[in-house]
Amino acid sequence: MDPIKQDDINKAVWAACDSFRGTVDPSIYKDYVLTMLFLKYISDVWQDHYDQYQKEHGDEPELIEELLKSERFVLPKSAGFYNLFDRRHEPGNGERIDQALHAIEEANITKLRDVFQDISFNSNKLGDDKQKNNILRHLLEDFNKSSLDLRPSRIGKLDIIGGAYEFLIKNFAASAGKKAGEFYTPPEVSDLIAEILEPREGDEIGDPACGSGSLLMKCGRKIRENFNGSKKYALFGQEAIGSTWALAKMNMFLHGEDNHRIEWGDTLRNPKLLNPDETLKHFDIVTANPPFSLEKWGYEEAQHDRFGRYRRGFPPKTKGDYAFILHMIETLKPGTGRMGVVVPHGVLFRGAAEGQIRKKLIEENLLDAVIGLPEKLFYGTGIPAAILIFKKRKTDDKVLFIDASRDYRDGKNQNFLRMEDIQKIVATYRQRLSVDKYAYLASLEDIQENDFNLNIPRYVDTFEEEAEIDLLAVRKEREQLKAQLAELEIEMNHYLKELGYDA
Repeated sequence: MDPIKQDDINKAVWAACDSFRGTVDPSIYKDYVLTMLFLKYISDVWQDHYDQYQKEHGDEPELIEELLKSERFVLPKSAGFYNLFDRRHEPGNGERIDQALHAIEEANITKLRDVFQDISFNSNKLGDDKQKNNILRHLLEDFNKSSLDLRPSRIGKLDIIGGAYEFLIKNFAASAGKKAGEFYTPPEVSDLIAEILEPREGDEIGDPACGSGSLLMKCGRKIRENFNGSKKYALFGQEAIGSTWALAKMNMFLHGEDNHRIEWGDTLRNPKLLNPDETLKHFDIVTANPPFSLEKWGYEEAQHDRFGRYRRGFPPKTKGDYAFILHMIETLKPGTGRMGVVVPHGVLFRGAAEGQIRKKLIEENLLDAVIGLPEKLFYGTGIPAAILIFKKRKTDDKVLFIDASRDYRDGKNQNFLRMEDIQKIVATYRQRLSVDKYAYLASLEDIQENDFNLNIPRYVDTFEEEAEIDLLAVRKEREQLKAQLAELEIEMNHYLKELGYDA
């Protein structure tokens, strides 16, 4: 049997979306496709393990049922994909799928509590009963194709299912417009942040606006890669949007990230990652790509914040960027805390309340680096963003500015950081030295002279002088062109005479 390839799985899953295209908007059907992928995968894993136990112990259903209780999850008999597929021609597909998901949630309540509460396959969003039943029949048939046989005995130990899930999320983000940024951080940006923050064994890692969980999982992956597959770390996230929170929970489950805690709720108004004594939990790493300049972030509630997050000042009513930054700063462990946050460039230079907060963070020597990224990296917005790196314990009192805005691969509608671009940024960050037209290590005095404005061009001069024009060479080239033109005029007149046109 030929080895299974990630691309084959990705194409098959993307083709399954055809059941919805033209009748349901992608922003709606993405949740159905992702949930069906989840259901198909756990059904295939369960069936694979059942078959293996049957091979080892013979046809002993009771013994096999007992052995299956030690699996990572429980799949009730009536809730599997194949049970639903067998009944696909009967009325009531939507209701049966909803019942199956509810049964799976109940059987795995500690891991999947409330994950499916925001999705209903029996919803009128899919049309009337006849259309809905037809769409769901096609969806079940798409996922039953041999190309989407997701049994571990077929796909091996490769993270093909996790890859397919990420592939779907990325493609839905590409077509989701402005809303995409609410649940997806481009993998290259996640890679860059994880490389810079250097997650280690034993780290507790938090993301207060975790979306689909990609940033958190990238940090976990770095630990496994750098520490011989170690899973000695814990991931913590909070997400305000219910359907996106469910994506993160399923994403963690499919990637085998069992040591996680993802809460549903508004981090700024109601942080839920707390200690038993109701204080904010602290982390070794805090990283996030929060919504840019959130207008209604909770200014009124912030005036009475019981966690003291706004002691450096209150961000403006209509821009929540510094609200997220201040929350993240407050959740850093005193000794090991390090933080990476994606922000719009306005965060670097806007004045008034934001200018005062920025000044205090710099004077406390918390800001470590400012990294300018290319435009059009993020789905839903063409504006360039920056990454701010903060550290609780720095080795100097300087801030490194990196202008990486000109290094990228140009896509049709989307730009991408290449591996060499990421490596260049990381190497420059670690060397912590000024690099002509690329990076500048600024002292506190430098920043004070700029009135605590962090706009990158104030520190990194990328101006390229235009080459001097050699007027004599230009004159000579002009004379040559005039001579060539005269020759062409003579030749053209010759042809016209041959054709009978006298000048």
